[in-house]
Amino acid sequence: MKKLINAAADVVAESVAGFAAANERIVRISADPLFVTRADSPVAGKVAVLSGGGSGHEPMPVGFVGYGMLDAGVPGPVFTSPSPDPIVAATRAIDSGAGVIYLILNYTGDILNFEIAAELAEMEGIEVASVVVNDDVAVEDSTFTAGRRGVAGTVLVSKIAGAAAERGDTLEEVALIAQRVVHHVRTMGVALSASVVPHVGKPSFELDENELEIGIGIHGEPGRYRAAMMSADQVADHLLDAVVQDLKIATGERALLFVNGLGGTPESELHIVYGRARARLEEAGVEVIRSLVGNFVTSLEMRGCSITVLRLDDEMTELWDAPVDTARLRWEM
Repeated sequence: MKKLINAAADVVAESVAGFAAANERIVRISADPLFVTRADSPVAGKVAVLSGGGSGHEPMPVGFVGYGMLDAGVPGPVFTSPSPDPIVAATRAIDSGAGVIYLILNYTGDILNFEIAAELAEMEGIEVASVVVNDDVAVEDSTFTAGRRGVAGTVLVSKIAGAAAERGDTLEEVALIAQRVVHHVRTMGVALSASVVPHVGKPSFELDENELEIGIGIHGEPGRYRAAMMSADQVADHLLDAVVQDLKIATGERALLFVNGLGGTPESELHIVYGRARARLEEAGVEVIRSLVGNFVTSLEMRGCSITVLRLDDEMTELWDAPVDTARLRWEM
């Protein structure tokens, strides 16, 4: 194992500290317990948006903390949910009295720990709402989840919910728009190689040189099936067909197309996959009106990608376009 680390036990703390130092205009760090908030938190009168999960998926979650998106990101150990304590502490730090919404990836540990945190926060008088993201169409159940996994679609839910909170929506209204995005977003991924968890020191699974895993999870969980290596267009077809079939997006509808890298795939390859997926959607009569390509929800250095399609309506499009200022996602409109 060759990694630019000091000690496996210190990877998460040192990485988050370095991230916060590099982005001190945008974020503020709490080292113990570990979480990251907007530099201007709490924002008076605004619903606060919080997400978290295991580390190893950078830039998620801390890279999406900032104006127009998350008020706090809570990173756990690599591929492991944060415990309730830092979630509660982050909740306390960002609450301005308007309530806090948790955007939770659908993994058993995350669900349990965020539920406990919500109960503890509410005992302190903080109103909490929760929305579970479960966009992965690859599996219904796995050893990591009860139901579908939350994967790259979390970025889209966070952006749109964050924009709704920024414009002044109530806690109930932010939860409703977040849930609407969850209902209309689907993802499917593929792995060409495994990642190496620092404290394990070896690949999390084995793939032959001529194999790939269709439907891989972002922790390296098994997908739908293994197949012989294929071209980028063939990979895009396999992923997109599963997404479109499940989402049931139809001719005349509008969409956001998101091709996400898993950490070890060059952007040149991601754009090849994007080009094929977009052409296929347009052939089906779906108008792609918004796009996102890059490494946003990774699995350490895993080679591979995922394709996400979000069915858009006018309100979701407006909220996607709203200004955002985070370390990893930033634009003005």
